[in-house]
Amino acid sequence: MLAAASIRELLWGLRAVAREVARWRSLAAAIPDEALRNDALRAIERKRASIDGAALFWTLPRRRNLKLLRLLVAYEILADFLDCASERGAHVGVANGLCLHSALRDALNPVAPLGDYYRYHSWTDDGGYLCLLVVTCQRACVLLPSFHVTHPFIDRAASLTEVLAFNHEPDPLSRDAGLHAWAIRQFPAQSELAWFEWCGSASAWLTILALLALAAEPKRGTAEAKKVYDAYLPWVSLVGTMLDSYADIAEDEAEDAHSYIAHYPDRQIATERVGEILGQSLREIAGLHRGHHHLVIAACMISMFLSKDSARTPAMRSNTSKIIRSGGTLTRALVPVLRVWRIVYGQRST
Repeated sequence: MLAAASIRELLWGLRAVAREVARWRSLAAAIPDEALRNDALRAIERKRASIDGAALFWTLPRRRNLKLLRLLVAYEILADFLDCASERGAHVGVANGLCLHSALRDALNPVAPLGDYYRYHSWTDDGGYLCLLVVTCQRACVLLPSFHVTHPFIDRAASLTEVLAFNHEPDPLSRDAGLHAWAIRQFPAQSELAWFEWCGSASAWLTILALLALAAEPKRGTAEAKKVYDAYLPWVSLVGTMLDSYADIAEDEAEDAHSYIAHYPDRQIATERVGEILGQSLREIAGLHRGHHHLVIAACMISMFLSKDSARTPAMRSNTSKIIRSGGTLTRALVPVLRVWRIVYGQRST
């Protein structure tokens, strides 16, 4: 099963992703405004691992679907670009982040009009790059045979990405207050997770990627879509956010940037909690339709984060080993493989 998925991805998927990335990189390089051009190019170069990770979801449907792969790549590039642009414009305030990130929801609603996404931004002339990403996603969505079934769940997950607007707030007190208040509004009756864990789960768009993959298969039902939604949000999405934060903890501390993993009292508690969340995530997705394929993607994601140089420093190595063990045999096998991938694609430390 792993061998088949790996061969399918390596022999066809990675080449197709490379072509899509090259196309979007060319468009990004033509952006007139220097700041936005730098943000777009930086997002593609520094987040290449995320693009390939998003594209892995195209292995979930039984049949190869190039339209799905292009959609997954475009959506990931859109989200990464907005993250960079929002970070650059954080001094403007949360309203700017909310306006920018509204594109993440519009991109998944084929009938949504294009918004004035740069309304509060200090830089605006992107030559139509952002709107082209949104329209590309919208047009691809309507081609998925079960999109009408999955869309209510996709739209809910996309609406929660507004939390990303708070993540780059420069003032720590204002940022945490905003995140805390947001979590209470969105999840008022939920006590299963801490408030910052709910924010972390909403900060990742893995739920959207999994539901788009489900939408690519014909005759899927509402019950199945809900089951995927409940498995990925909060569990799998939270793992993605926490492992990303875990691998970047030293960099975030040096830059005084927001870190979800730093909300735990200490690194030992953080490691234990991430292990618990990871275990629950794997149990949740194992029960999904084609659960083994979801497990392969989850193991790839976990291994991708834990294969970073920053997760393997002497200070991190012991805790990293514990988390790898929580990910099971497949994760242990994939970490060295993805170390090689990082070397090949120049992604070892970022």
